[in-house]
Amino acid sequence: MAINQNHPFEELGGVKCAVVERNVPAGRVAFLKELLEHNGFEVVTVPSPPDKAAVAPPPPALGEPALQEPALHERGETFTVGVTD
Repeated sequence: MAINQNHPFEELGGVKCAVVERNVPAGRVAFLKELLEHNGFEVVTVPSPPDKAAVAPPPPALGEPALQEPALHERGETFTVGVTD
């Protein structure tokens, strides 16, 4: 872990990297990779870990109407982007 939280380091795919961004969609990965490689960096991308499961609300008491949860949208796969340097 980095001393300064603005510049975290992490092992991505077995390589120690400076983390550029987390939870990045595939389109942004392509943009960042092209930009960073143009500037002479070696880019490492790995799939982001899945989100933690949300805690279910308690069931309603007797006589109270049940709350309906909003439909969850399907989140696409995201990645963590890092550079070696």
